[in-house]
Amino acid sequence: MDHTEGPAAAPGPGHDGTGPRLTTTVPREYVHRASVAEVFLTDWTPLRDGRCSVLAEWPRSHAFFTPIERAFHDPLLVAETVRQAGALLAHAAFGVPLDHKFLMWELRYSARPEGLRMGPAPASLELAITCTEIGERAGRLTGLRYEAEIRRDGETVATGGAHYTCVPPKIYARLRARRQAPPDAGTDAGTDAGTDAPAGPVSPGRVGRTSGFDVVLGPGDAPGRWQLRADPAHPVLFDHPVDHIPGMVLLEAARQAAHALDPGAGPLLVTGVESAYHRYAEFDRPCRIEARDVPGADGTLRVTAHQDGEPVFTGTVTTRPVPRDAVRDSAG
Repeated sequence: MDHTEGPAAAPGPGHDGTGPRLTTTVPREYVHRASVAEVFLTDWTPLRDGRCSVLAEWPRSHAFFTPIERAFHDPLLVAETVRQAGALLAHAAFGVPLDHKFLMWELRYSARPEGLRMGPAPASLELAITCTEIGERAGRLTGLRYEAEIRRDGETVATGGAHYTCVPPKIYARLRARRQAPPDAGTDAGTDAGTDAPAGPVSPGRVGRTSGFDVVLGPGDAPGRWQLRADPAHPVLFDHPVDHIPGMVLLEAARQAAHALDPGAGPLLVTGVESAYHRYAEFDRPCRIEARDVPGADGTLRVTAHQDGEPVFTGTVTTRPVPRDAVRDSAG
């Protein structure tokens, strides 16, 4: 099916069809971000036969997606870029109204370490998007499954994909009628979900972070277990008010669990994630994060998140040590 109606039928943002193409970001509303600084997509082409091209840029510095050993882009930028591409498609190619709500069910990526190396300028990327399943009802998009091939300087450096559904605000309101509102950003920020007492993070160095503000794991009751820390005051993980804990928070918890499970491994690159989201992660109840190594698969672990004994997130995380030459070069 050809989808050419709506904003994507015209040239992408920053280009009126004449003169040199100027680079800008796509509208922040199209990727569900309140801050322009958190928008990594810069342009797109119209969707034809389920395919389109999306351009992106990874910064050399970022407040949260910090470079690894000053030598590699944060691999979770791959996940966020793939996520943003799916939201962009919904609004720009399928005409989904901006007030509709999105439910992410799957998000995955696999990245080549060499493709994540930082250069002397921000990384310019092209995402070749293929829509593999398009759910529609009465001419409206209800869900999308898509694959992305991410190219840098003409070479494939990562692949990814996602599956989500989208619903009108009235239906979403019915689904979430009994939800618990998040705590105020300035009140008890950094507490364990579902508790009133302040809860400190685990040591930042243990989870690959330098600041406790970025740590999303609190101490658990056994090895390989932690409590999720959801801080609505965090300006990136909580870029705008939400009524549940975002999927990227759970993905960051999985990354930090990989570090915490083997703190002696040194700097790590999370080169692959296969994640599934089963239900909403709520603010008003404790959320337990568990991680264990996958037998026979070096550098691979299974991470789960549970609330009330039910899974809200499951993921397989693949890590690779940062190459020794990169650590040496960054130290010098």
